[in-house]
Amino acid sequence: MSNAQRRAYDELLARYAIPYAPVALDLAAAFGRDAPTILEIGFGMGETTAEVAQSHPENNYVGVEVHSPGVGSLLKLIDERRLANLRIIQHDAVEVVEHMLAPGCLTGIHVFFPDPWPKKRHHKRRLIQPPFVHLLASRLRVGGYLHLATDWEEYAVQILDVVSAEPTLTNTTEGFAPRPSHRPLTKFEVRGRKLGHGVWDVLFRRVAI
Repeated sequence: MSNAQRRAYDELLARYAIPYAPVALDLAAAFGRDAPTILEIGFGMGETTAEVAQSHPENNYVGVEVHSPGVGSLLKLIDERRLANLRIIQHDAVEVVEHMLAPGCLTGIHVFFPDPWPKKRHHKRRLIQPPFVHLLASRLRVGGYLHLATDWEEYAVQILDVVSAEPTLTNTTEGFAPRPSHRPLTKFEVRGRKLGHGVWDVLFRRVAI
């Protein structure tokens, strides 16, 4: 952690983070208001998360990340930009979704650039697997969306296959989606595009069954 990240982590965690607890979270109480809530899983250093929250003050955002440098970085951004609509949970995402988020409580879920675990023997470690996608879908309200993005083509194909197989989700387009306006371009992505690297977006909606 940098000195600034460490300082933000030590001074701001109690103010802007929600401690993990294996009980359903009262989202309205956590934010002091009732508003559409978007979950972001694995926000990295938090620049995109902060930008999205700042651009959409009408929504509440919950960012989940395990790595302390990224948590410290986003805490600093929340404080600097006075983002009242963004909270952090530093814990394993699967446990957060399973135990802290009630069925149907979310308007949207973002999973941007998850670790691709490129070696075949490590594919089982990938986050996007059928049981987890089913769990994510159960936390979406009907009409809510699941948006995933990756710059690893082989993983993109697997993600599309896995999400397409979930019966409670329907694709918003044929195959991969154009980048929605709610996902800003990252510096990493801009650099990759200049080098000819692709990015694949997958955007599904929750349907009633």
